[in-house]
Order: sequence, then C-alpha cells, then structure tokens
Amino acid sequence: MSRPQTRTLIDDPLGGTVRVTVLPGGLRVLTETVPTMRSASVGVWVGVGARDEAPELAGVSHFLEHLLFKGTAKRTATEIAEVIESVGGESNAYTARELTCFYARVLDDDLPMAVDVLGDAMCSSLVTPADVEVERDVILEEIAASADEPSDVVHELFSQALFGTGPLGRDIAGDPKTVRALTRAQINEFYRHHYQAPNLTVCAAGGVDHGETVKLVQEAFAPLLGGPDVPRRRRHDDAVLAEPRRLLVEHHDTEQAHLVVGCRLFSRHDPRKDAFEVLNNVLGGGMSSRLFQSVREKRGLAYTVYSFTSYFADTGMFGVYAGSNPDKVHQVRELVNAELERIASEGITDEELVRGKGMSRGGMVLSMEDSGSRMNALGRAELLYGEHLSLERELADIEAVTSEQIRSVAAEVLSQPMTTAAVGPFDEKDFR
Repeated sequence: MSRPQTRTLIDDPLGGTVRVTVLPGGLRVLTETVPTMRSASVGVWVGVGARDEAPELAGVSHFLEHLLFKGTAKRTATEIAEVIESVGGESNAYTARELTCFYARVLDDDLPMAVDVLGDAMCSSLVTPADVEVERDVILEEIAASADEPSDVVHELFSQALFGTGPLGRDIAGDPKTVRALTRAQINEFYRHHYQAPNLTVCAAGGVDHGETVKLVQEAFAPLLGGPDVPRRRRHDDAVLAEPRRLLVEHHDTEQAHLVVGCRLFSRHDPRKDAFEVLNNVLGGGMSSRLFQSVREKRGLAYTVYSFTSYFADTGMFGVYAGSNPDKVHQVRELVNAELERIASEGITDEELVRGKGMSRGGMVLSMEDSGSRMNALGRAELLYGEHLSLERELADIEAVTSEQIRSVAAEVLSQPMTTAAVGPFDEKDFR
C-alpha cells in the first residue's frame, strides 16, 4: 500500500496555509489553517453531479444527496442531526452540475465529531427502501415548490433554451417523471460506483491542523481507503451541446413578468474569465451598475435587475434577470439588449473599470473572513480548476485586467445573438 503524500500548496501571509495529502486509493485531504479562527468547516466534495447522469437517471445525484443524511448502521437520521446541532453546529449538502458537496461547520474542538459524521454518511449510508420513498415525496414537493416560483422557472427555462434537453439544460433535481421512476437499486448502484476514494476530496478550513485532520479522515473513511486509484469516468467528457434557442416563453398567470436575456459563455478555464467578471460587475453587479441605474433608478421599470455568470468545464452562461410589470416587459427587454450592444461596441469607462475591480477584490477578501467560504473555495478550486492560487495572486490577476481586455471580451461575447426566456401572462407569439 502506498504511503500518504503531503505537500504545501499555498503559504500566503494574506490568507492561510493550504496543504494537501493524498491517501492510499486516491482520496485527497486539503486544509487551510487559519490559527485566529475558532470555527472549523469541513466538506466532502464528490466529483459527480447532474451532468454525469444518463437521461433515465436525471435527478439521481440530488436524490442521493437527500438520502445520505437519512441514516447509517451507526446513527439514525435524528442522531445525525442531534450530534451536530447539540454543539451549535450546522450541516447541509448541495448538488451542482459537476459536483456534490456535504458539509458541516462547528467549533474547532468539535471537528473530530464532524469528520466522523460525514465519513460515516459517505461510507455507510443504508439507503433503505423506506427512506427512498419518503425522500421521493420530499423531492417531488421540492420540484413542485420551485415550479410555483416564476423567478426559479425562468432561470430553468433559460438553461433549457441555451443547452437543450441535455444535462446542462435539465433541472438538477430531475423532473417528476424520472424522480418517480428511480428505483432503490439504481440509486444505490450510483452511490456505490461514484462515492469511492478517487472521486472524493475532504476539505477543512479555519481552526484546523493538517496532520490531525488527515488522521481523522483516515479513521472516518477507512472503509474506502486502500483500493486502486482509478478516477471515475465522467459522462460530460463527451458532451455535445445543442444549438441554443433564441426564444422560450412559458405562460403563467402572474402579477409580474420574469425575464432573462443572455447567451453562452466560455468555460471556467478561459483566461478571459477575470476580465468578464469585472465586466459583469459593471453591467449588473450592484446598485451602481449600468443595468440597475438604467432600468430601475432612471425609469422605475423593475424592482429587481442583475446580471450573472455560470461556468462549466467546457462552456458557460451569461444572463441578465429582470422582474417587471407584464406591460413593461418588452421595454425592459429592449433596454437590456441596448445596454449589451452599447457595452459590446464601446467597452467601459476608466471609472467603471476601477469600480468593477474593487467589487471583485472586496468580495474576494471579505469572503475570507468565514471558514465556510474558505472551505468552499478550497473544494471548488480542487474539483473544478485543479489548481490553488494564493489570495495575493488572485488579487493581482484582478488588478491586471485592462479596459482593452474588457472591450475585447465584451465585443466577442455580447455581440452574439441573445437568447430570451420569459415567464408571465403572455405567450411566445407576443415576443416575436
């Protein structure tokens, strides 16, 4: 059996010390030690998400996320909740397109308990038929609740318009048809196949010691260690993206219209990402942004308006969301498109460049005040980017963004035809 291999990834005076140990079988343990913090956040990051599901298994990653806190041979679901909450801690999980994360935040003295609970859930969850049926009903209620929220529906509609019926265009929770059809055997097989050491990363941040954390993980995850280090193949490696639709409208009898206008973007690995994030801040990143000032402050056409980005392994999305009176939705759409066209042709001002950089830098530094945010950044860097940059390097990369870089990326991205998704008391013909 190979010996654990440890190395220091970052030793940053502006941040913490980041170390990684690879255990036999391929499970990775990453820590960011911040001695001044009394909290400790730990998460188990699994390299599987909604993009890795076959069509007939749509929603299985999210279904499994619900089930892994339902009980093990060692603890019932109630005991799992009680042991965390009895020390003032919190635990939760979420499923994304390309990963799943289970995490807990506790006082630093309670880290051994949190690691043990998470390891128990990852290694020994029972996934009983009774729990499957209970959580099936819970998930169906969750899907129904989202369908009753037009602001959620329009974002799902926008993803569908950009990426079609493939994994990026589907709801992460699945749809009622696939959720009802999933069997206990299918869910358990997905669990046993993907929740293996080479596909797992444990991250801890805050008042943690690396060597002690590694020992805790070795004990808690012992059933998974020692096997072959063979990474699980990901389905989205061979993804073929459909051509985006330019318009997708869903009729809802609502008092407010919900609108998203946007387009596809490059992947998270693209070197233009920093420049586009500064641009996104200028466009719709706050109350000083162009869109907020143009649509809400000057004209009062919407209560909420903002822009957003999402990045994936091979593509991404950019969008502008607005909620307005249905009678004003066309005027809002025209204003948004006009602002996108203007910034694509003219770029941004020097004052906007300074403000956009400041928003990125401030958000990055402020997030470092919380152990949970640090742990989340660790996990995302390891699973999604495969590299760890010091805070000093990330701040320098932002500062290096130029007006010319923003002008160039704006012209390339925002000059392409825009996709519109809308939800409200109208039909598609009303937008043609």
